[in-house]
Amino acid sequence: MVDNEKIAAESIALITRKGSERICRFAFEYAKTHKRKKVTAVHKANIMKCTAGMFLQIAQDVAKDYPDIIFEDKIIDACAMQLVMSPQNYDVIVTTNLFGDILSDLTSGLIGGLGLTAGANIGKEVALFEAVHGSAPDIAGQNLANPIAVIKAGVMLLQHVGEFKAAKAIDTTIHEMVAEGKYVTPDINPKTKCGTREMGSELIARVKKAVAK
Repeated sequence: MVDNEKIAAESIALITRKGSERICRFAFEYAKTHKRKKVTAVHKANIMKCTAGMFLQIAQDVAKDYPDIIFEDKIIDACAMQLVMSPQNYDVIVTTNLFGDILSDLTSGLIGGLGLTAGANIGKEVALFEAVHGSAPDIAGQNLANPIAVIKAGVMLLQHVGEFKAAKAIDTTIHEMVAEGKYVTPDINPKTKCGTREMGSELIARVKKAVAK
């Protein structure tokens, strides 16, 4: 409910050194493990000098420990524009929570929507992998839901525990099926008659063949 008596509002941003260093180091370790070449720190340090400025400084300091990985930083608004115009220029992006929330939806749109996008919450001892879009209760039981986001979450889980061969087999199969456009749900190809169950069954069959080779 909006209070019409208010004439101003203020929001406080909290950035910690511990949290910033942890996520920045995770980004570089992820790039190293997955053989990625570049990490981009996204910020608004030109305006938010204390909070975003500290995050940027920490990212720059952490980057010094990874000389084999290219490091750059981008202001959030410029990054958003460049992601639309030239997404191929980006590899791994590390940023704060609000900017990450915005950019994750933007990049989801570049590849076809939230139905294709998985997410992960990774702690020191526990990791949770999920579809970023939620459970879509409005189409529950109708054989319409796109299963890719949940399956891609499974791919991320496999990568996290070191099962790279299995992860690659599933991921490659997903890309092939989406490119073909036949065994996919209507949100990907409106002309298809394929549903959630049919798409899942086809993917399982193809992955079994790929793993058996």
